[in-house]
Order: sequence, then structure tokens, then C-alpha cells
Amino acid sequence: MGFENPRDSPKTEQPKEGLPQVTDNVRDSGQTFVFGRSNAGEQVDEKAAMQIPTVYACVRLLAESIAALPLHLYRVTDDNGNKEKARDHPLYKILYRQPNPEMTSFVFWETLMTHLLLWGNAYAQIVRDGKNTVLGLYPLLPENVEVDRDESGELYYIYHAYTDEVPGEQNKDIYFRRDEIFHVPGLGFNGLIGFSPIAMMKNSLGTSIAVDKYGSSFFKNGAQPSGVLEHPGVLKDPNRVRDNWEAAYGGAANAHRVAVLEEGMAYKPISLPPEDSQFLETKQFSVTEICRIFRVPPHLVADLSRATFSNIEYQSLNFVMHSLTPWLVRIEQGIIKDLLLEEEQDTYFPKFNVDGLLRGDYQSRMNGYATGISNGFLSPNDVHRLENMDLIPAEEGGDDYYLNGGYVKLKDAGVAQQNKAASVQQNQPKQTQSEEQDPEEEPDSDNRLSESKPRKNGRRNR
Repeated sequence: MGFENPRDSPKTEQPKEGLPQVTDNVRDSGQTFVFGRSNAGEQVDEKAAMQIPTVYACVRLLAESIAALPLHLYRVTDDNGNKEKARDHPLYKILYRQPNPEMTSFVFWETLMTHLLLWGNAYAQIVRDGKNTVLGLYPLLPENVEVDRDESGELYYIYHAYTDEVPGEQNKDIYFRRDEIFHVPGLGFNGLIGFSPIAMMKNSLGTSIAVDKYGSSFFKNGAQPSGVLEHPGVLKDPNRVRDNWEAAYGGAANAHRVAVLEEGMAYKPISLPPEDSQFLETKQFSVTEICRIFRVPPHLVADLSRATFSNIEYQSLNFVMHSLTPWLVRIEQGIIKDLLLEEEQDTYFPKFNVDGLLRGDYQSRMNGYATGISNGFLSPNDVHRLENMDLIPAEEGGDDYYLNGGYVKLKDAGVAQQNKAASVQQNQPKQTQSEEQDPEEEPDSDNRLSESKPRKNGRRNR
């Protein structure tokens, strides 16, 4: 079973009981895409990638956006799909408020999302009690986790703990069974291990790193291109001349200083200036390229070159639908698979609340609420809950639902008018026999005007 706390749990080099030694023929955690040197000659790993401003902005945006969303555990109450928050379930507090005594829910999910975005996998140790109830979740660094199968095909996890994680302990391996690890894999080929986006895109990111280094070197050399010093004769110590030149004219602090050349020496630049090598265009393209990797709208990382007032709201909604939603579904399904018991999976389910991110401007929300109330699927208190307002008492109509009476079903179109005409006909007073007119006798056109005039009661004067 899992340890109560990774920091004070004993470490062992031997597998836990029931777990075999690692064998090469059952190992399936080898990754095709690994960190390393890119074609541009730069070393690319998760730490180097996070030094690229756009990568840092994209990772921070996705991690903080998901960590800020409320995560609730719901219980299905009937066969009609009605649900309620399962506040009495032990997992509710762990998911929504505090996964372990050392972290808030925001820090925990931010950490796991950072692992997912950089390494392609997120791992957390599940601490359970004797009744198999989840007591806490502790993140594990993905680069120290190895996934293997035993001879019977069961998965288990090996965590390579190091001295800096547990003071006083030597490097040890900790073995976990599958039910002791919460694992959310990213995009991968075998469905078990996700591949790191940084490792897969290391050539593109290596180019960005090389461009940044070129810009730094350019300004370090006084914003002047490199070149050669020509001397008409033979120099006894060329290294001393070069060092003296760099000391006098190198660096941004020495930019635009007047150079003094002796003994017929001449300086000739041999490198292309930044505008000829499209330095700025390359840096701008790297921003778009990195946003494409993480599927983030550029305007959310402060690139407003393609944003307008007409499309920026749509791009924000597109971020929720196409950037956040796939990650949210991965996490929700991972919670069901790893944290809920098999008999609970048909009754309980987790759900991130993204309503706050999908809210439009004030006028659009009010128009939507008015439509919901007039069509009977929103009550005044439903609107108050969405706007975080105090509820209206039920006796004052806060929980009532209203419907516009002018709406009828398409198949009933005309029926209401027929019923109205029949009702009017039934309510008309019956004519007396003296007032009845012979159906065969029709008034002529001359008598129609007189017949339409009201008659006076009483006897006519002679």
C-alpha cells in the first residue's frame, strides 16, 4: 500500500511485495522522443524551454487557467440525470480544496498541468487507508517516474527518489502498484505514456533559443557585426590585438565608440546585419510557432498582431473549447479511472466548472437570462446563482419558472383559434322566434343600412 507521506516513508531498493524485478523484455516506458540537442545545435530540455518567454507564457496560461477552475465531485440522484454535489464524499474535499496538507488545490493542479505540458505525463501518489478511501494526493516529478509491466501484464510504477527530495537518504527506488498512482497521460502512441511536447518540438524550440542567443551576442558586441582586422604586415601577437580590440569596443557600454587604428590596420565587417537575416521576423515567427504547439491564441500571450475587436472575443471562447477542454476531459476521466472505486464510477463523476470563462459581456448575459426566464428554463434564483447574488426567498417567487403564453406547439397551430371561436359561439344569447329571419329571405341592399341601425323601443308617434 502507499506510504502515509512521501517525505517520511521508508525507501527500499527492492520491489514491493507482489511486484517483480524490472526486466528488459516487459519494459514499455522507453520514449522515442527525448530531450537533447536540436538541429540548431542548442540543448533543449524542460528547463531550457521554460527560459523561452513564449513557452513560459503558454505553460503558465494553461496551468493557471485550469488550476483556477472549480473542480467538484457530483452524485447522480436519479435515472433522469439529475445531480448534486457529493460534499459528504471523502474525495470531494481532496479535489476541490486541499489534496494534501502541504498544498492547496490551485497549487496541486497547477503543478500537474505544468508536468503535463512539459513532460507529457502527470503523476501523483495516492495515499489510501485500510478501507481503500483516498486520503491524499502527492505530485511526483515525471522525469523520475518509470512505467513497467510485470510478467502477467500488470502495470506498476518505479519512482527514482533522490537525496534532495528526502534529506538523509541515499538514492533509492520506490515501487508502486497501479492503484497507488494517479496518472494523466498526454498525447502518445501506446495510450499509456504521453510524449513530451518539448522533446517532440525540440528543433523548433532550439531555433528560438539560437535566435535569442544571437540577439544577446549581437548587443553584447556593441550592436556591431563581427569582422576582421587587417594589418599590412605580420603581427607577432594577434591574440593580444584581438583581446585589446574587444576590451575597448566590445559590449553594449562601448557601442559607437570611435576606433583608433594604427600601423595601417583596417576593420572590415563580414557578417550580415540583423535586418538582412530577418532577425525580428524570425523572433515573431517563433512566437506563432510556439503558440501553435500549445494551441494557445497568440493574443493571450500578449501578441496582438492578428487580434481585432471583432475576433478577440471569439478567440477567447475558442481557447476554452479547443485548448482547455481536451485537458479537462483528460483529467476528469483520469480521476474516474484512478480515484473512484469501480462500484462508484456509475454514480459519481468530477466536473470542472468553465461557466465563468464562457461568460460574455454584461448586456449579452442579461439578454440570455431574459430569454431563459421567458422560456421557462431559468428561474430568478438560477440567474442569481450564476451572477453570485443573494437568493430571492421562495415565497417571493425566487424559485418559480415562467413561460411566455404566446408560444404553442407547431402541431397545435390553429387549434387555439378554433377553440376560441367555439367558445364565443356558445356564449352568444339565443335569438327569439320573432327575431329569427327566414333563411330564404335575404335583405336587399337598400334595407341593409336600416337593418344595421339600432331600433328604438316604444311606440311610434302618429
